[in-house]
Amino acid sequence: MALIFQRLARNFIKNGYFPTDADTLGRIVQALGFTGSRCKILDPCCGEGTALAEIKHALASSPEHQVEAYGVEYDSERAWHAKQLLDFCIHGDLRDCMISARQYGLLFLNPPYGDAVADRGQLSDPKAGRLRLEKEFYRRTNGLLQFGGVLVLIVPYYVLDEEFSSWIATHFHDVKALMAPEQQFKQAVIFGIRHKIRPEWTATDEYKGTRERLVKIGRGDITAEELPETWNDVQYVVPGADAGSPGASRFELVALDGLQLADTLGARPGLWKQHDQLFNIGRSVSHKRPLCDVSNWHLALMLAAGQVSGVVQGKDGRVFVVRGDTYKDKQVTTSTEPGAKGQTITVRTHTDIFVPAIRGLDMTPGSETLGDVFTIR
Repeated sequence: MALIFQRLARNFIKNGYFPTDADTLGRIVQALGFTGSRCKILDPCCGEGTALAEIKHALASSPEHQVEAYGVEYDSERAWHAKQLLDFCIHGDLRDCMISARQYGLLFLNPPYGDAVADRGQLSDPKAGRLRLEKEFYRRTNGLLQFGGVLVLIVPYYVLDEEFSSWIATHFHDVKALMAPEQQFKQAVIFGIRHKIRPEWTATDEYKGTRERLVKIGRGDITAEELPETWNDVQYVVPGADAGSPGASRFELVALDGLQLADTLGARPGLWKQHDQLFNIGRSVSHKRPLCDVSNWHLALMLAAGQVSGVVQGKDGRVFVVRGDTYKDKQVTTSTEPGAKGQTITVRTHTDIFVPAIRGLDMTPGSETLGDVFTIR
């Protein structure tokens, strides 16, 4: 079956950005499988979203398979194109995103390539490998995979130094490293299954063999096999969403821009459509007079609730703008009590009280006190 989304990708090949080519992606899709009912897949550098959309289309091969695609993209044009293809897409920097750990069954990672800028004087480990963007994105995203989740990592083979190879061999098992059929950027495609890190894992033959093979590929000592046109090996099966860590999943941008906020509210307005109904806006409410005079206690409650405010017109035609409030005061009472040896003791009791106060502004046209502020106690 021809790829249905990759035909759009050529429109975005510019400014040093090159999406995963159709041939490589078509072969990757054959290596992936899904047999559950629901799963979530993530591409933290999704570009225009065509690669992840193609993977979703392949995994959701039948109606009972529900696959949710999540993407993050920094470039504005590509991100808004991805929003049309993916279920959820954030336009923003990955570092400004709040994404729950161990919530995704598949991590498709084709990060930016190149050296990262850093202060080498601040590194505590002088033997640390070369700082690359590929490593930085890997470190920020590999923990988002649930245990048993599948990694698809596309990076230039020469970035697989001892440090990077050790990370991959530590976090994943059943690792396969294959060369992409398109070698414009000398890319290697790495598959793996996420597992819990155990101290004894680094002593196993699988860990040592994986690490050694990746290092040799990175040095150019060996050349990995090309990603086959037809995948005849066991597929990497994406686990269902119910196998991830419990709790609510977060996929949010810390600093949301106005355009994305408007788009989100348009798609998910929440209770805003019921705002008028909930807050009685536009509904005429007639206030009934109380049966008896309001006591200071009742008046204080009304003032605290903000019910005594607004424009008031008296029977004599005077108009006032009033604002009710309460303030705290002390009430002192004095009493005497008999003490020892015939002495008299004076007892002063301080009681906190809330005093209601209403301030008014005279707005009666032609009044001699027009504009005066007065207080009603």
